[in-house]
Amino acid sequence: MFNNYLILLLDSSYFKIILLALVVIIFNLLSIAITTLLERKAMSSIQRRRGPNIVGFFGLLQPLADGLKLLLKEIIIPSNSNVFIFLFSSILTLFCSLLLWVVIPFSDSILLIDLSYSSLYLLAVSSFSVYGIIFSGWSSNSKYAFLGGLRSAAQMISYEVTIGLVYVSIIVMCDSFSFVDFVLCQEYVWFIFPLFPLYIIFFISMLAETNRAPFDLPEAEAELVAGYNVEYSAIAFALFFLGEYGNMILMSILNTIFFLGGWFPLFGISLFNEIVDPYIWIALKTSFNVFVFVWVRASLPRYRYDQLMKFCWKVLLPVTLLLVFSFQFILIYFEMFI
Repeated sequence: MFNNYLILLLDSSYFKIILLALVVIIFNLLSIAITTLLERKAMSSIQRRRGPNIVGFFGLLQPLADGLKLLLKEIIIPSNSNVFIFLFSSILTLFCSLLLWVVIPFSDSILLIDLSYSSLYLLAVSSFSVYGIIFSGWSSNSKYAFLGGLRSAAQMISYEVTIGLVYVSIIVMCDSFSFVDFVLCQEYVWFIFPLFPLYIIFFISMLAETNRAPFDLPEAEAELVAGYNVEYSAIAFALFFLGEYGNMILMSILNTIFFLGGWFPLFGISLFNEIVDPYIWIALKTSFNVFVFVWVRASLPRYRYDQLMKFCWKVLLPVTLLLVFSFQFILIYFEMFI
């Protein structure tokens, strides 16, 4: 009897979804660990210094050592803080980061949930990550943490506007809200070629959205003593750390899906598909985008906060609106006369 129930459970679609979700979570955590090592190695090479090279061969076990250290350290909770919200906010940040991966396609057949409105789902869920940062700054009962939380919330909300406008252009180009359709529309020509100005705007916006340099104002160590997470330690700090790097990888794969053809090779050359599997293509493009994140951090100085907000509302937003309307006008013209 038990064996029959076990067979039914293994054959059920719910079990497959749960198993695939666990695979995505484990894959995401491993990707974050590799990304931290890649960042430290790449920055050390760019700045002509040594990176991690002690723990394991070539420093490959350094992310594991860092994770164990944060896991074994004592969690220090401020005496006048709201304990429940203080701990819940770090969990919420990581949970929102993981929840976004359920609609990300790795090929036309490898994805957890195929939603027809996956782009709207991503916009809705990504907006919840702001609450984790606001809650962490407020519940810490620290003026520095609270100021860092407010700065981060204002920054993320501002640059979500430009990201949303880029979404609108891609949606109109593909006449669909699905990420799979976004990639299928680029089988022969990647969107980076006809929509190159929007690609630059999206790249700048995703740097600000993920609080990465040169827009890492909420974590400006010299100004805010690490910002909204200044009162966090041990595994609670590690959850913020995992959420930030998870969002960085997520924005890199979104950049790949929107502008770099997803799992398609350049110009749809079929010879490459026979040599390399589709999910390898999307992994290589995503890795390149992650490296550009690190490259920008090691090369550019930090902006002032007033420069950051002025650049969004007075430069990026008008230019994005102009480009969006221009591309829509061109599409309507071609539909009418061709």
